[in-house]
Amino acid sequence: MVVGTGFDASAQDTESKIENATSAAPASISADATVLDWPAEPGGEMAVLREGTNAWTCMPDIPQTSGNDPMCLDAPWLAWAEGWMNQTDVSTSKMGFGYMLRGASPESNTDPYAEGPTPDNEWMEEGVPHLMIIVPDESMLEGLPVTPDGGGPWVMWRDTPYVHIMAPMPSYDHSGM
Repeated sequence: MVVGTGFDASAQDTESKIENATSAAPASISADATVLDWPAEPGGEMAVLREGTNAWTCMPDIPQTSGNDPMCLDAPWLAWAEGWMNQTDVSTSKMGFGYMLRGASPESNTDPYAEGPTPDNEWMEEGVPHLMIIVPDESMLEGLPVTPDGGGPWVMWRDTPYVHIMAPMPSYDHSGM
């Protein structure tokens, strides 16, 4: 995967990156997942830290963000993530799932590229542990809440090519899984 954003991937050693990346999902998924590392330069290739044997790919914390935001993604979500990182349109013919059970960095609920709060971007200061879901037909999202205020799933980044469902998950201790 080529990503358009440059990340300084040198901050952690390989084992700690793998440990961080695999903490993003239940061990039943992450134990056999491929683990990729962020490229050090914009447009660079992601490095394979560990080959996996299932259909999941995990990535460690994004070095340039303030939160601890490792993720584990299935194939449709991985394609979605590549589009988001390269700011290209994304579509899928299948449902996709992505785990971020360590939480996320502060971000906008409406603007995928916002760098800080504005009066209208529904800034979320705390990144909660969550499962992300993409669907092949946006009409499937009709009627779902569009803000996290209710405490349950909501539609994030509506009216963008990166629209998806955010489903909050309880915090957990990954070491016991």
